[in-house]
Amino acid sequence: MSLSTAQRYALAWMALAALCAALLWRLAPVLSPFVTAAVLAYALAPAVDRLVRHGMPRLLAVALVELLAVVAAVAVIVLIVPILSHELPLLKAQIPVVIDALNTQVLPWLRQHGLPVTLDGAAIKGLLMKYMNANLEDWLLTTLNSVRVGGSFLLALVGNAVLLPVVLFYLLLDWHSLMNRAWHMVPPRLRAAVGGFLRECDQMLGQYLRGQVLVMLVLALYYSLGLTVGGLDLALPLGVFTGLAVCVPYLGFGLGLSLALLSALLQFGSWYGVLAVGLVYGIGQVLEGFILTPRLVGERIGLSPLTVIFALLAFGQLFGFIGVLVALPVSALLVVAGRRLRGLYLGSALYKAPRP
Repeated sequence: MSLSTAQRYALAWMALAALCAALLWRLAPVLSPFVTAAVLAYALAPAVDRLVRHGMPRLLAVALVELLAVVAAVAVIVLIVPILSHELPLLKAQIPVVIDALNTQVLPWLRQHGLPVTLDGAAIKGLLMKYMNANLEDWLLTTLNSVRVGGSFLLALVGNAVLLPVVLFYLLLDWHSLMNRAWHMVPPRLRAAVGGFLRECDQMLGQYLRGQVLVMLVLALYYSLGLTVGGLDLALPLGVFTGLAVCVPYLGFGLGLSLALLSALLQFGSWYGVLAVGLVYGIGQVLEGFILTPRLVGERIGLSPLTVIFALLAFGQLFGFIGVLVALPVSALLVVAGRRLRGLYLGSALYKAPRP
């Protein structure tokens, strides 16, 4: 049986798609910094174009925008430094108190309820104090041993950290040229439809990014003010870090909550700190999940609050943590694709066919 021209074209495209999928699967570890750099280049390219329109050479604009992005990323990481430098001495001072409280209060209560737990408080205290009092040479020795054990992982991590800025620089420098080359790969007869779809996707993703930035800023302000009212000494770094870290769903919030609880326990040494932090973060989670994200992100990309919640849960169930990260931007693109498919269906002969 001979194949028609349309069938041959379809088979050729299917074979090409299968080949590309196989290459992506085999080269996934190598492609990760390139894919990450491409996503960052897409987000940063408008800033570079804006500087170029104001008369700045593109090379200088790319260097400036990338430098500011690196400084912003480092600043978020550096927010943890004052938290650790403040909490580690307090933790060292509180270890004996916590162990004594376990021996005098918790263990007798457990024995009264039929749990004969024993605890060598002196040995545990000595072991923990030994690690807390370790000097810099001990820490360096431990780090070197870890490098020997996981050297390949560390090498890959360092390699990606060095490669990512380089790839991002060249992508931003040649962004429009690369986009033009990709555009000319689209068959001319399909360019009108593909161009409209891509423009709509670009507008949708832009709305998503702006909405997500607004959510992060509002939450950073809320957590900083809430922890300040609660009396925490590290309210500002903890609040700003938690607000900015919510761009990583669940993990960012969990890390901020853990640091805030530890800080409150070490500062107050009572249930007040735990309750104050729990109240602030509980209200913040409700504010983010049911008001800010549905309103500032969901409505901007055409998703109802219920759809936003469903998308986060569904993508998390299907793809795990990565699914939660990409749930909203992918849902935004699916909304655009759904509108196009709906329009095609309403204009098709299948929909308009008369009743037999």
